[in-house]
Amino acid sequence: MARVAVVTGGTRGIGAAIAKALSAAGCKVAANYGGNDEAAQKFKAATGIPVFKWDVSAYEACAAGLKKIEAELGPVDILVNNAGITRDTMFHRMTPEQWTQVINTNLSSLFNMCRPVIEGMRQRKFGRIVNISSVNGQKGQMGQSNYSAAKAGELGFTKALAQESAKSGITVNAICPGYIGTEMVQAVPKDVLEKNIIPQIPVGRLGEPEEIARCVVFLASDDSSFITGSTLTANGGQYMI
Repeated sequence: MARVAVVTGGTRGIGAAIAKALSAAGCKVAANYGGNDEAAQKFKAATGIPVFKWDVSAYEACAAGLKKIEAELGPVDILVNNAGITRDTMFHRMTPEQWTQVINTNLSSLFNMCRPVIEGMRQRKFGRIVNISSVNGQKGQMGQSNYSAAKAGELGFTKALAQESAKSGITVNAICPGYIGTEMVQAVPKDVLEKNIIPQIPVGRLGEPEEIARCVVFLASDDSSFITGSTLTANGGQYMI
């Protein structure tokens, strides 16, 4: 029987690539999104993957959204926490709202999404949780104290939940993408990409969303059952640990 996979932020960019790859691997996929109805409907029409709208920073919204997915598709076996936002500015100019929005969407969402499904995974003795962090959660980034803090927090969350869940057949891992050729990155001025960003990447190019998606498919599979609490760094060599 096909496993049910939920991907947050799953209708654009890396999330869309992940949702499509999991579907191609035989999963029944549900793609969550937060606000762009036009992009979500376009994604649904192109892929046939059902889409579900809610704000991952709100616990009750997550619980209700997941309940709806389970009623339509079945219990959640695979959860990919991909949704994220940026509110970049230097820390001495950062507002409380810019801090809180990023922490709630990028970090608190992991609790909001995992908590409603973890008990079912424990009862069924199977689960795959993959958290999409960032190279900037590993090394930090100027102008992103909020984002870097949230993404680093995801790694600590991953390790702790992995330890708690291992005996229940649940693996919890993280992926730290580097600069990936999404709409957000492609919006950076070409001269900035060519002069400041790509020279930092030893392989000499941006990553592709599909390359991150393939990492997720592996970590969500039976083949990865001995891997938990790990961070898979996919950044073209930009930052090595």
